[in-house]
Amino acid sequence: MSAQGKTGHLKRRIGPGLLTAYGVGVMVGAGIYVLVGTVAAQAGIYAPLAFLLAGLIAAPSALSYAELSTRIPEAAGEAAYVEAGTGSRALGLIVGLAIVAGGTVSAAAVLRGGAGYLTGFVDIPFNISVIGLGLMLLAVAIVGVLESLAMAAAFTVIEVIGLMLVVWAGWQAPVSPDFTAPAAPYFSGIGVAATLAFFAFIGFEDIVNMAEEVKRPERSLPIAIIASLLITTLLYVIVTLSAVRAVPLEDLAASERPLALVYEAGGGAVVVLSAIAVTAALNGVLAQVVMAARVLYGLGKRGGLLGLFRHAHPRFGTPVLATVLIGAVVIGAALVLPVSDLAGVTSTILLVVFTLVNGALILLKRQSPKAPFRVANWVPVVGLIFALLALMAFAFGAAS
Repeated sequence: MSAQGKTGHLKRRIGPGLLTAYGVGVMVGAGIYVLVGTVAAQAGIYAPLAFLLAGLIAAPSALSYAELSTRIPEAAGEAAYVEAGTGSRALGLIVGLAIVAGGTVSAAAVLRGGAGYLTGFVDIPFNISVIGLGLMLLAVAIVGVLESLAMAAAFTVIEVIGLMLVVWAGWQAPVSPDFTAPAAPYFSGIGVAATLAFFAFIGFEDIVNMAEEVKRPERSLPIAIIASLLITTLLYVIVTLSAVRAVPLEDLAASERPLALVYEAGGGAVVVLSAIAVTAALNGVLAQVVMAARVLYGLGKRGGLLGLFRHAHPRFGTPVLATVLIGAVVIGAALVLPVSDLAGVTSTILLVVFTLVNGALILLKRQSPKAPFRVANWVPVVGLIFALLALMAFAFGAAS
């Protein structure tokens, strides 16, 4: 391999539209197809409120990411932000590795969920479906970022169509008795549900790690981060409202395929929504594998053992070694770990990272107020507080 092949740069091929589709796709693929029942079990008929609260928890951190992405447009975004804000190279490295771990675990959870939907209408062993889907996505991620994000954009369109079908079916179905005579809100349960729903918003932070492959990152990154969060929050609230309207809460909470129940209640064929759910899972896995590989690539410039990953393929322009490693771990974790454990670990990791990233922006604003894209000084403070409160609620929910 030539020297250029060993140290080659990533190629800037991505615009704001494709980047926004990537963000929406990874968020929609991160769990809405499997999380609705879990959230409804905690929040009851107020599950849509829990998703709205989860979006509000994520919003200040998303704005902080938007500013930081223009201050430090690097592949290992969070690691670079924390390192710049705190002056600690070691803490930045820990944060970067945590993001890699979070993305890998998240991808494993979604791959496992997608394989479950697939085996529901295709007669193949579960492990074979996990391995087959995982290897297919790994191949796409290696071939190129434009190809990966173009496939992700196509998947995103299918995902959104699927969610709109769920909304349509939910309003065609007879109204559930739980919806017509709702119980009084249980605010502690809604709070715990919001922290669980937070998993479905994982993805906007992935956008910043594409910075070295984006055209005009100082403009494209903030647009994609903010737009993707707004779009997915609206989708989630509408979909969850349709779900609790159409399906009794007990059935919704007990199902591993809750949106399929909604679609069936409205007269739709479950196989159609199951196929769309598989597509959503593929999108979520592909996006997380691409992201985690870019973080490893960005960490590689810090040298040491991680220097192995600072290699871009001369033809594909992708970090092949990092991508293969991430893909292999994702497939392995999906084969052995349950979705609930994977989702809980991912949410905890990311809430800790959000706390540190917001803290880093507070420090950077004091050092240098100017930035290509700026948010108010109170935004990272609120983001830090929200992340800490969500961590406390998550810990409370796990202990109870």
